Amino acid sequence: MQLALAQAEQAAIAGEVPVGAVIIAADQKLAAAHNRTILNQDPTAHAEILVLRQAAQHQGNHRLLDTTIYITLEPCAMCVGAMIQARIQRCIYGASDPKSGAVGSVLDLSAHAKLNHSFSVAGGLFAAESATLLQTFFKARR
Repeated sequence: MQLALAQAEQAAIAGEVPVGAVIIAADQKLAAAHNRTILNQDPTAHAEILVLRQAAQHQGNHRLLDTTIYITLEPCAMCVGAMIQARIQRCIYGASDPKSGAVGSVLDLSAHAKLNHSFSVAGGLFAAESATLLQTFFKARR
């Protein structure tokens, strides 16, 4: 999660919402990314989407079996959908997102019975640090 936090800090420096993500397989980092929606002028350029793309390219496969994604903020529905498509095994996130979190806060797509894949979820790892980054960023914007 510390690698994801470092990515989130890079996002903040770039003027992006400070969210970072890292994908790990067999204790090896496959990819790391941070939000780039403004820089890329792309509403889908969330840290999770970018890290999934990088990891898939690294693995040479769109299926990211036996992988764990670490994210500083609970993922939204778009990102959870991408994780389902990638067949992520586990999602660990820092701060909860009471406005758009899609692994428990607003809804839980990670274990929806009608979807073709589910994954385990654990929240709260480095939650205070993740939340502080976000609060500091938005406080400076207001």
